[in-house]
Amino acid sequence: MINDCLVSVKIAMKARVSSVALWLLTALLVIVWMAVQFSARQPATIALDVGLSVIRLALPLLVILLTQELFSREFERKLFLTSFTYPRSRGNWLLGRTLAIFLMSMGMLLLMSLLLAGLTTYAGSSYAQTTPVSLSTPYMITLGFIAADLLVAISISILLAVSATTPSFVLIGSIGFLIIARSYTPIIELLRNTPSVVSEFADPHLYQDSLGLIAFVLPDLGRLDVRMIALYDQIKFLPSDWLLLLTATMFYAAALFGLAIWVLNKREFS
Repeated sequence: MINDCLVSVKIAMKARVSSVALWLLTALLVIVWMAVQFSARQPATIALDVGLSVIRLALPLLVILLTQELFSREFERKLFLTSFTYPRSRGNWLLGRTLAIFLMSMGMLLLMSLLLAGLTTYAGSSYAQTTPVSLSTPYMITLGFIAADLLVAISISILLAVSATTPSFVLIGSIGFLIIARSYTPIIELLRNTPSVVSEFADPHLYQDSLGLIAFVLPDLGRLDVRMIALYDQIKFLPSDWLLLLTATMFYAAALFGLAIWVLNKREFS
């Protein structure tokens, strides 16, 4: 498994993933700097808020690119004919490559979080805010929830990669999954608090019930965005059931990964 992980890292480096990582860091720097320049008040809060949004958007894209390179390209180029000849199970091969994706994505999360912390500190150095941000424990907790979100992104992208026959389906399917999983709870709350949004066209309760069924098959990734505790240094903004939320997310990611192993073991290659 360790050898597969090291080989996967080398494959990713040859595919110029390091260049993609550099572009993501540059994008974070430019976007946060521009956001701070256009903010008249609370520059540190704006910097941290925008930076966390960039991280939550950029890291799943990096995960998808890594998955396409380490899995979809492998099947497309029929390199698996060589990989599967070694004396190990398909599950161990999958686990080694997954470990490589996990380590590289977590490393990128660490780099982006350090860069964002530096930018936030610099942005707030010339302006005394009445509600200062927190780059200590609340910031670490926020990053931990982002890491849990990334685990689900890794699992679903790998499941799609070992199931699909085209690399583009991994991109489309993973992005679609993440958009729905991150947004269905706010939509339900919108319909509950403002039923007039759809009352002219249909019964809003019907939409609520239909969207509520999604909760039985998809994790609530929208609630993993707990940036408010870092933006306002108020731990009370953390969901009261945060432990259950994290546990359910971990189990969901594990279930997807287990399903990916089962699909790979059952898949017949020509």
